[in-house]
Amino acid sequence: MVVPENAVLIRFFLGESDHVDGRPLFETIVLKARERGLAGATVLRGPMGFGHGSHLHTAKVLRLSADLPIVIEIVEAEDRAMSFLAEIEALLESCLVTIEEVRVLRYGHNRTT
Repeated sequence: MVVPENAVLIRFFLGESDHVDGRPLFETIVLKARERGLAGATVLRGPMGFGHGSHLHTAKVLRLSADLPIVIEIVEAEDRAMSFLAEIEALLESCLVTIEEVRVLRYGHNRTT
């Protein structure tokens, strides 16, 4: 797998409690990215956050939340990234999705420059 030097970074911001067909949404997105042969995906769990409803989600002991913030990051060639986003659009109703241009310096053992 080769990722071009000029690629895009997709970020999905969602909650731990977001599910699709009984499976966590973050897991569904990552598994679909893997099935599509994308370069990789990383899931990050946040200790605190809030979204469009301004409801605070936190891992503090006294305010334990079962809906902590989740961020998924995927770096891929723009055309493949946009095709993937179109494919999973129906799953993303409760998410914030961002995309930005990035420069890939290294992917695995392969240098891009």
